[in-house]
Amino acid sequence: MKIDIKPTLYETDYQQWIETTLQHLREQNFNQLDLESLIEEIEAMGKSDKRELQNRLIILLMHLLKWKYQPENQSNSWLSTIDEQRRQILFIFEDSPSLEKNYLATVFDKCYVMARKSASKETKLPLDAFPESCPLSQAEIFDLDFYP
Repeated sequence: MKIDIKPTLYETDYQQWIETTLQHLREQNFNQLDLESLIEEIEAMGKSDKRELQNRLIILLMHLLKWKYQPENQSNSWLSTIDEQRRQILFIFEDSPSLEKNYLATVFDKCYVMARKSASKETKLPLDAFPESCPLSQAEIFDLDFYP
C-alpha cells in the first residue's frame, strides 16, 4: 500500500512559507502555524550566527598571527581582511550580545587552534613559530585600530 504524502509549503515554496508564517503570527493565528518547520528555522538561525562568528574569528586570528609573525609580508590585503573581519564580528555582537558574553569564551580556544594551523600553512612557518595560546588579548583582537 502506497502512502501519498503531500509536500508542505515549507518544502515546496520557502519564500511563500515565510510570508504565510509571518501573516499567521501577525494575526495571532497560532493554530495555523507550521510549528515543526518554524522551530527548525529558528534553530538554524542560531547555528548560522554561531558558525559565522567562528569562521570570522578564525580568519581574523589567522591574519593577526600572520601580521605579527611575518611582518616582512604584511600587505594591504591582510589589513583589509583584519578590518573587515573585526567589523563583521562587531556587527554580530551588536545584533546578538549573548554571543560575545556567553558563546565567545566557549569557542575561542578552538578557533585559535584552527587559526594557528592555518597561519602556519599559509606562511610556511612551522607550527611552533606561533604560540600555543593566543598572544593577544580580546581587547586587542577586536580593537579596530590595533595591529600587532
